Amino acid sequence: MKEKIIKKATEMFLKLGFKSVTMDDIACEMCISKKTIYKYFSNKEKLIEEGTEVVHQKIHSLMDEVVAQNHNAIAENFEIRKMFKEMFQSFDHSPAYQLKKHYPEIYEKMMANEIQDCSQLFTQNIEKGIAEGLYRPEVDIAVAVQFYYTLIFSINENTLYEKEASELEAKALEYHTRAIATPAGLEELERQLTLHT
Repeated sequence: MKEKIIKKATEMFLKLGFKSVTMDDIACEMCISKKTIYKYFSNKEKLIEEGTEVVHQKIHSLMDEVVAQNHNAIAENFEIRKMFKEMFQSFDHSPAYQLKKHYPEIYEKMMANEIQDCSQLFTQNIEKGIAEGLYRPEVDIAVAVQFYYTLIFSINENTLYEKEASELEAKALEYHTRAIATPAGLEELERQLTLHT
């Protein structure tokens, strides 16, 4: 039952907004009593916290699936972007923006986890790209990673509409790739841009 409540509540939070969905709304949508929800979650914040953790796990298992498909480093980044776009395209408002605005403590905790996971993923991607000859070998990996995730997170937490955030993320990916690519990497980037537009 706990998992069902998290699943339904998270769907509603993402679609309708963290602030606007009440415990009553969730109970009504699931045809259960509010008391049943409070049996598992002491308050709405706890439910949001557990829900964001479930979304975090789902995103990372999908990212792992993309990485396991063994694309080249540049194609891999575009595939991950495509996955995010498909996952969040039905939302009008950016979930990250809403969470930061209404539940900053939960947002901060989630971002600390995301930064750690993304740093690892971006580092592996750059190392892979250097090995493939698509990224320049002299790239300062730590700095490139920090620039890229700072750009991506800043877009998500400061952009109200999901569609706008998605478009800016696409530009950030192109910008990031151009900054570290070899001539062969730039050719691959142009190919990916053609495929994904």
